[in-house]
Amino acid sequence: MADSTQNGPMAGGAGGGAVQFLMANKLDTAMWISRLFTVYCSALFVLPLLGLHEAASFYQRALLANALTSALRLHQRLPHFQLSRAFLAQALLEDSCHYLLYSLIFVNSYPVTMSIFPVLLFSLLHAATYTKKVLDARSSNSVPFLRNLLEKLNANQQNILKFIACNEIFLMPATVFMLFSGQGSLLQPFIYYRFLTLRYSSRRNPYCRTLFTELRIVVEHLITKPSCPVFVRRLCLSGISFISRLAPTVA
Repeated sequence: MADSTQNGPMAGGAGGGAVQFLMANKLDTAMWISRLFTVYCSALFVLPLLGLHEAASFYQRALLANALTSALRLHQRLPHFQLSRAFLAQALLEDSCHYLLYSLIFVNSYPVTMSIFPVLLFSLLHAATYTKKVLDARSSNSVPFLRNLLEKLNANQQNILKFIACNEIFLMPATVFMLFSGQGSLLQPFIYYRFLTLRYSSRRNPYCRTLFTELRIVVEHLITKPSCPVFVRRLCLSGISFISRLAPTVA
């Protein structure tokens, strides 16, 4: 979900107030710029207007920009780095650490459209939240058209977060498919499984855990119908049991 940041001074003229706000919140402003760049690169990958070869380079740029944003956000959350197991355990609880790992998993892999959507949408949501703060610092009624777009985006935040969680889940079998198709590495599914367990246990974002529960309910509802073949029912029940055993315990 969108970061909560400390508001800097918002006094001044129409442009001066915005500049003061940006300068007073340098780290947040740096993350805002990197998120806008991530959105830009992701969009040019999804819509390859400059050609397929260029699209692959924009894929890497988007993931590298997201890694930079995640590293800055992690530094903001945990400013005092320590080379210890306790610090690592604390870092792994942060969503920013999860997506730093996510970027490193896919940055050198074969470009997969599914893998760019979480990066694109998270960056868009966070950038939209900060953009609204910049507009508020400029004046309370500046750029009404952009404000309306930001409000519509915010109104659909829950649906967007569910879509991101759905992408996170279905990327797991995608990494296995990539391995057998020769487009992925042997370690990628195992590292991604670790990422998925971190998302499942996330304290700030419960949507991955919620989606797993909803998918299980839907599948169990479908296989209980009389028209469902017995072998399909047994296969689904075995799959549900296997996935449930892999799920981490959540405090």
